[in-house]
Amino acid sequence: MLCYYKRFILVFIICHITVAFGHDHLLEGIYCGKENCYEVLGVTREATKNEIGKSYRQLARKVHPDLHRGEEAKKEAEEKFKQIATAYEILRDDEARSDYDYMLDNPQEYYAHYYRYYRRRMAPKVDVRIVLAVTITIISIIQYYSAWSKYDTAIKYFMTVPKYRNRAMDMAKTEIKDSQGKGRNKKTKAEQKEEQDRIIRRVIEENMDIKGAYAKPEIKDILWIQLILLPYTVSYYIYWYLRWLWNFTILKKPYGDEEKLYLIRKNMQLGQHQFDALEDDEKQSFLDEELWIKENFVIWKEIKDVEAKKALAENNKYKQYRRYIKSHGVGRMTFDDS
Repeated sequence: MLCYYKRFILVFIICHITVAFGHDHLLEGIYCGKENCYEVLGVTREATKNEIGKSYRQLARKVHPDLHRGEEAKKEAEEKFKQIATAYEILRDDEARSDYDYMLDNPQEYYAHYYRYYRRRMAPKVDVRIVLAVTITIISIIQYYSAWSKYDTAIKYFMTVPKYRNRAMDMAKTEIKDSQGKGRNKKTKAEQKEEQDRIIRRVIEENMDIKGAYAKPEIKDILWIQLILLPYTVSYYIYWYLRWLWNFTILKKPYGDEEKLYLIRKNMQLGQHQFDALEDDEKQSFLDEELWIKENFVIWKEIKDVEAKKALAENNKYKQYRRYIKSHGVGRMTFDDS
């Protein structure tokens, strides 16, 4: 028992000696190396930022390389100046100073100190808010120009469809005739074609309401504006939901056309843009068939599914496909498919 007690005392003393020695043990390659940053600046660990800054400025003026002559003196001053600057860079930053103090108090955690030091040194210095703002801006720009590209594609397509092109030409017949010019001012065929297309495009844009994903882009649809309007959007949705709950769930008021179309869209599981792209006549037919009522919609959906299957069965290409599957089976590969 006495031998065990003596061993315990010996281990306890060795641990205390190690810790006491460890407090003065500084690591090479990180912070101020083997030098104590506080001692380099001539301040204590309790020194304030102002005291650290004042000491740094005084020492920097004394050891600045430009104040020394001779190659050796200048070189020595440069090393001393770098050391002072490094110490100041560490101690002026609250987080770096906290990590350094932790190293002084816990010298035995070698790997942890290297990790904490290099994690801070290698971490990006850019403000996360700036990165986020730039990212949102880039997404907004891409979103806006992508919408314009889709809209331009839609307009060009309608310009090639005879029904819309002829209607636009009838509406702008006088303008097209005047644009061709007369006499010496008469334009070439290429110029006339270009001017005619420009007029047709303008007429189509002014008189045709393109909806859905190919609608004319608006600035309010980009991500930046949507984020700015988010509080209003959330507030409006809460107001709309409470209003619906009060009027149609509690008071049992009859639905208006707007509410009916909303329920129809929900029954069809369509997004707002998809539903807006439908023709007004088609929406009116939904109202006439009272599809906002779930039972009516289920019956209507079954009828449409049957009609779609019937139309598909009468399709020649689908018949050929069915014959192929019947002859060869699903997933089979043969050499006589031709």
